[in-house]
Amino acid sequence: MTITLSHIYRYPVKGLSAQAMPCVELAAGCGLPEDRRFAIMHGASTFNPNEPSWQPKTSFLGLARNERLGTLETEYDDVTTLLTVRRGGRQVARGRIGTLVGRGLIEQFLAAYLKDEVPGVPRLVEAPGVMFGDTPEKWVSIVGAASLHDLERVVHEPVNPLRFRPNFIIAGAAPWEESHWVGRTLMLGPARLNVTVPITRYSAINVEPGTGAQTLNLLLALARGFGHQQCGVYAQVLTGGAVAVGDTAVLEPT
Repeated sequence: MTITLSHIYRYPVKGLSAQAMPCVELAAGCGLPEDRRFAIMHGASTFNPNEPSWQPKTSFLGLARNERLGTLETEYDDVTTLLTVRRGGRQVARGRIGTLVGRGLIEQFLAAYLKDEVPGVPRLVEAPGVMFGDTPEKWVSIVGAASLHDLERVVHEPVNPLRFRPNFIIAGAAPWEESHWVGRTLMLGPARLNVTVPITRYSAINVEPGTGAQTLNLLLALARGFGHQQCGVYAQVLTGGAVAVGDTAVLEPT
């Protein structure tokens, strides 16, 4: 059966909502353009904006500890860096986060919205050359739609794919097939990707995007149903190119 790319997502601000993309231009050694370009630093963070380097997710706000972020819907324009934040469809904040003034507007909203839930004052940060992903490497993430459907079989409920914050969702593969691609080279449209490691999940997947509610214990479901807490794989872009929804995904021969 033909395997195709069914969805593309990026997350301009780490911890905030996904942005669906019809196509992206991949570059060797990089993640998706604008993916995790920004992060929200809390008062206890070890991140130093003056000497930026990759830091673990505990240095920033995220759904695992700040599930109320899941109630926010964001829209980002990468030309102007305008970030619009909505809650329940109503605009609650807006600012050009590539500018000091625009970041300040979003920070003021977050400080009021999260109140005493986070240490110190939230600060929106970026660092040229740094991608605020969960790994030091600038990888992309791939999740199989069939794997998520198999997880739904275990929990007896629909599972929102965005709980797993994937960059790419593939359709047409067998359940959990992508986990067997580690060490292989995947052609995704014109791009070549080296599938590196399975993604071990943490409690952020228990948070439902859009509501912030912890309605399912998917970590427990993975452990009980499959004997592990992995879902999806990371991949390193070896050769870039324009990748679009509907492109085929083919493993290179070993």
